Amino acid sequence: MNNRSSQTIPVLIWRSVIQAVVLAVLAGFLLPFIYGLVHYYQEKEQHIQQLASLLTTSASTADGADVVAEQVNILLENEPTIQSIVFYSTSEPIEDIDQSLADWKNALFAHTVSFNYPVISKDLDASIVASNKSDSNQQLALTLSNIMSESSAPDEATDTATENSTLIGYINITMDVELLRLHWFQNILWLWLTTVVMIVMFALYIFRKLNWPVKDIEVLTDVCDIVIDNANLEQLPVIPQQFNFQELTQIKKALIVLFNRLQEAQQGYETLAAFEQQLHNKDVSLDVQLHNFQSMISHELKTSLNAIVGGLQLLDYETLSREQKDAVEIISSGSDKLVLSLDHIIQLNQIQKGQIRIHKNEFNPLQLIADLLAKFENMATQKGLELISNIHHIDYSLYGDSEKIHQILSILLNNAIKFTPVGKITITSQLTHFNKSNRWQISVKDTGIGIDNEHLDDIFNPFFQVDSSQTRQYEGSGVGLPIVRQMAQLMGATIDVDSVLGVGTQFTLTIAMPNQQQSKQQRLLSGLTIIYYYYHETGSLLDELEYLGATIICRQGNQLVIEEMRKQKVDMVMFAEDVFPEKAEILAKRIRQYESDEGSKSEHRALLVYWYPQHRARHVDSFEYGLKAAGIDYCHIATYKDKALSDLLKQWLVWT
Repeated sequence: MNNRSSQTIPVLIWRSVIQAVVLAVLAGFLLPFIYGLVHYYQEKEQHIQQLASLLTTSASTADGADVVAEQVNILLENEPTIQSIVFYSTSEPIEDIDQSLADWKNALFAHTVSFNYPVISKDLDASIVASNKSDSNQQLALTLSNIMSESSAPDEATDTATENSTLIGYINITMDVELLRLHWFQNILWLWLTTVVMIVMFALYIFRKLNWPVKDIEVLTDVCDIVIDNANLEQLPVIPQQFNFQELTQIKKALIVLFNRLQEAQQGYETLAAFEQQLHNKDVSLDVQLHNFQSMISHELKTSLNAIVGGLQLLDYETLSREQKDAVEIISSGSDKLVLSLDHIIQLNQIQKGQIRIHKNEFNPLQLIADLLAKFENMATQKGLELISNIHHIDYSLYGDSEKIHQILSILLNNAIKFTPVGKITITSQLTHFNKSNRWQISVKDTGIGIDNEHLDDIFNPFFQVDSSQTRQYEGSGVGLPIVRQMAQLMGATIDVDSVLGVGTQFTLTIAMPNQQQSKQQRLLSGLTIIYYYYHETGSLLDELEYLGATIICRQGNQLVIEEMRKQKVDMVMFAEDVFPEKAEILAKRIRQYESDEGSKSEHRALLVYWYPQHRARHVDSFEYGLKAAGIDYCHIATYKDKALSDLLKQWLVWT
């Protein structure tokens, strides 16, 4: 993990440039300084070697003492770096150390350096030389001032000594290296100062050029700070740019584009919020209209039709004439169809409002199919149709809502007979057993007019009619198949359709049911009344709650939830997975407002639970706080099953 503190780009640029300049100065001065000093030292050493060669040549002659003394005086006067020149007489060779590898060390750190040069003569004897040169040796003991280089001449001179040559002594020259370094530094001081001035000027020029993008970066940083500190900023500040750097220009354009997109998104969000509020108001209005519509059908139309049907039943059919009997039959047939249509409309409205409940019981599927065949056999026979059943399982007891299954299959059989001019209708029943459940699949297949594929998704919409001359001749209100789908969803079943135009249609109902052992298990939530608020579909969680024995009241409208809470004591209000957090928040506020109202009949506080799907779990922080602030007690993933679900709900009730 990187724990480095954040830094700005200008600081990084300045630090990097300063470090580069320091390294350049070190590399530009230290290395040339060392190289130049060593080179100067080597030149001075070569010069001393040349002087030593002159002195040894003069000293090798018989009368060279005076010449050497004079030469030494001249050298000491003109060569301040030579500290001393000494001659000493010896016939034994001196092994001198090779100084070529230590030039850099002597040039940088030594105080003085001495060099020995042999004096060789072909004319003089060593003993004579020694006696005659004693006084000269004292005269040659002179002090010099500096030294710079070293020479390999002594070894070469010694190596060249032959049998005809005589070693008479050595000339020792001592060089003052400290004085040599001082002279060298004085000689290059003006050049060094000139170089320093040029480097400083060049560095200032680089700093000035680097300061151009730094200024534009600082401007962008200031604008970013303004945007961050002002959440409601409506207009992006002007971003001045002094220099046209392509990268900074792109960043500026990107910032402007992102800000404009943010403004557009904000406007879209506000528009969407206003539209959602309008939809909410329309939902409330629609709930009221649906309630009024149901009341109107139940009290006005249905009451009037009941009066007509009752009046027809009071007629003395035997005393009527033939024409009167025909008229009464027509009226009776029309009233019966109208009563059936109104019953379907009322039932569809009740399903959508959550007023129809599932009542499970143990039943025999073979007996249910037999009842259906007996019910529709006369109708099929009158049209010349053959009614067939194919059973692919033995006698077995199932646990479910047999009444609603019977109603679904009745609607499917009625439609099959209605839309089949000739041919046959087949009922097929298949039963599959699993470890914990049973799957019952029953299909109704006809050889009728069929349905075009483009209308297969529309036939389950209320009051939909396929717009063709072939189907318009058949009667129907268009609410039968919507009731089938709503009933199937209410039971957690699925309804599938497969049709070929002009060939026939097959509807398949698939229902998952618990086995006999599970159906007899203890109902852990018995006595608990729960309002289940959903938006479009109830979901599988509803089946789990019903299976555990809770009394479930399904509602879609906000006002219907409040009205239900006025009618009876409600232990919980659950928000289904498909309810958006915003809608749940609005309803939760209304419920809490109703409970806190002094005129309210509610004597206790209901537990509010919001179930959210698994894919929304990573965004729970974005809506959980708002929901709990509105009055919702718990937000939880809708993944619990059976006893785990009941334990969780009971635990919440105890905590509350």
